[in-house]
Amino acid sequence: MKKRFIAGAACPSCQQRDTLRVWRENNIDKVECVSCDYYDSRLPESAQQSHSGAESAENVIGIFKPE
Repeated sequence: MKKRFIAGAACPSCQQRDTLRVWRENNIDKVECVSCDYYDSRLPESAQQSHSGAESAENVIGIFKPE
């Protein structure tokens, strides 16, 4: 697991710049601030798009059913 700092990013909690670091654990992106106790985790954007697209009937053009 390799933790990386996000250059130029400001913490949503303490507003300090260059204090956020990010890493991926079990296909979940995690972010934490080294200056305060801010912590966040979420699915990567690609996983969120494919997950929401699979549930939405608006994105389905048709279903192929071989005879």
